[in-house]
Amino acid sequence: MRLIILSSLFLILSCKEENKNTIIKANQAPKENIVTKPEPNESEEAKKWLTESIEKFFKTDLSTMDSAMQNITTKDYYEYKTDATNVEMDTDGSLTEKEFDQKWKNKFDTKKAGIDVGFLISGQDWNEIKVSKCNFISQDGNNYLFDVVLEDKEYKAEYPIQVKLVKEKEGFLIADVLQ
Repeated sequence: MRLIILSSLFLILSCKEENKNTIIKANQAPKENIVTKPEPNESEEAKKWLTESIEKFFKTDLSTMDSAMQNITTKDYYEYKTDATNVEMDTDGSLTEKEFDQKWKNKFDTKKAGIDVGFLISGQDWNEIKVSKCNFISQDGNNYLFDVVLEDKEYKAEYPIQVKLVKEKEGFLIADVLQ
C-alpha cells in the first residue's frame, strides 16, 4: 500500500512539473506569433509624394504653373528659385549674380541654384516629364534628400538633380533643388 501511495505521489508531482513547463512555454510562444503593424517608412512616403508631385506639376497648365510650384515648395525655396530664374534679366526686381549670392548664401548653396534655368529642369520646352529615378540618399530630422533623374523621352532629355524635402504638418514640401 505504501508503495502505491508513493508511486501516486511521484506521478502527481511529475504531472505538476509538466504543467509548469507547459505554462512557461505557452507564455513564451506568443512572442513569435504576435503580428505588429509596421511603422510606415517615411522615406518611402516622401519618395512617393515627390514622384507624384513632380509628374503632376509638369502636367499643369502653363498659366497655373507658378501657383502649382508654390503649392509643392517651401516659401523660402519658392522665392529663392524665382530670384535664381530671374538673375541678370532685364525685369523689375531682378538681381545681379552678386546680389543673388549675397541675399541667399546663408540659406542655400547658391552655386547649385540653377541660375537662368527653370524649376526642376533646365529645358524650356518639354513634352512629358517622368521621374525615371528617385533614390533616397539621407534623412536629417524632418529633412530628406533624394537623387532624382527626370526624363523626357520625346526630347531625349534627362535632368539629374538632387531634391531636399521637408516634412511639415500638412505633408512634404520641396525645400531645395540642387541643379
